Amino acid sequence: MLKLWLAEVPPRGKLYLALLLAALLAAPLFVDGYLLSVLILVFYFAYLGQAWNIMMGFAGQLSLGHALYFGIGAYTSAALYVHLGVSPWFGMIAGGAFAAAIGAFIGALGFRFKIGGVYFAILTIAFAEFTRILVDHLLFVGGSGGFFLPISGRSSNDLWTLRGAPVMFYYVWLAFTVGVLILCRALLSSRLGYFWLAIREDQEAAQALGIDTFRYKIFAVMLSAALTACGGVLYAFYNNNLFPSAIFSINRSIDMLLGAIIGGVGTLMGPIVGAFILTPLGETMTALVEPLKGLGAKLDGIKQVFYGLCVVLIVVFQRRGVWPWLWRRLGLDRGEGR
Repeated sequence: MLKLWLAEVPPRGKLYLALLLAALLAAPLFVDGYLLSVLILVFYFAYLGQAWNIMMGFAGQLSLGHALYFGIGAYTSAALYVHLGVSPWFGMIAGGAFAAAIGAFIGALGFRFKIGGVYFAILTIAFAEFTRILVDHLLFVGGSGGFFLPISGRSSNDLWTLRGAPVMFYYVWLAFTVGVLILCRALLSSRLGYFWLAIREDQEAAQALGIDTFRYKIFAVMLSAALTACGGVLYAFYNNNLFPSAIFSINRSIDMLLGAIIGGVGTLMGPIVGAFILTPLGETMTALVEPLKGLGAKLDGIKQVFYGLCVVLIVVFQRRGVWPWLWRRLGLDRGEGR
């Protein structure tokens, strides 16, 4: 799969990819704890942006409630680990399957009644909000007071239980980000990927060609939901605390899609490029605002305003996102690679 993908990448592109991967693999040897946490955030947004991109960028189905699947993965794995001692990797399978089933239900409900576009997006928000209220009252996962995972010493790393130092989570997030990138490339090169693109561009034309649009849209929702749930599992075991108001909030859903929008919706590298742009800028904004807050300035939500401004600038000047522009600037459009 990886060999097939690299065969279509220009030689210069392969060099850039190799240098980037080598730099990321070696980064923990040279950066301090704060920069390491920022890089983990970059992978977090890149991975979740790629998972969301499958549904919107590939299949053309807008979701603004992906926090629902994220929360399902996080709470399912955390509850299984705390109450039954189940490894988070098995919890990831359970959470991913549960999220895929919920995604299939929401998709079937929306697509069967021909709810599309912004109305389908509102439907996803409604389910995320309903789940937030439900989890708020589930005492076995802490309810509104929060659900906390036991924190063991971080002097040793236990990959089986995802208990360890940030460096361990750095490499886990990096592996997941690279893995989902390879998966998405394989999907786009497959028959399924071509069906998704046909549905995205013109659903009626795709139906006229005999494509079962309902079936393939449902599959896109299920796959996107399952991958997002896996990201929720890693988040839960990295942060060790879950609050329904934060996990299922629409702000989290928006954060997932911003990187893809900035980098380029429907592109492979777009979510990754967007994450590398937005995360450092957001952290810089936080660092600049904190001293002002200490002086009594009311600057709550300034980061969201900044992100909104970035989206506006992208829409105005680079409608397809940063990655297609960067692709040309790096000279990668001069070969056969797409």
